[in-house]
Amino acid sequence: MLGVSRVPLEEIERLLSLALASGGIDGGHVAVEFVSAERIAELNAEHRDEADPTDVLSFPIDGADPSPGPRELGDIVICPEHTADLREAIVHGALHLTGMDHETDDGEMLAVQREIMTWVTP
Repeated sequence: MLGVSRVPLEEIERLLSLALASGGIDGGHVAVEFVSAERIAELNAEHRDEADPTDVLSFPIDGADPSPGPRELGDIVICPEHTADLREAIVHGALHLTGMDHETDDGEMLAVQREIMTWVTP
C-alpha cells in the first residue's frame, strides 16, 4: 500500500513502545494494519456507525480480564490515504489501546500524544 514504506518496522515498534509505556503498559502483542479508504470506511461504519473513512481505528482485545499467555493488546488499523502523519496515527492508535480516549477525557490523551511526538520528531 502506498505510504506504508515511509515508516520502517523498527520505527513502528519504537512508536508503539513509547505510547504503550506512556499508558502504563510494558508488554504485549499489537497488530498494525495499513488499509485502503474503502476498508477503513467499512470498519468505521461497522464499529462506530460512521459511514466515512477515517485515519486510524483501534480495537482493544484484552481488557480488565486478560487472557492467559502473552497479553493481546489489540489491533490498530490505519488508512495512509486519510492520515497526515503515519507516525502520529500509530501513536494515537496505541494510546487508545491503553484505554485512553480523547472523546471522553479532558485532553489528557492528546496531550500525551503531543508529548510523545516531540520525542520522536526527526
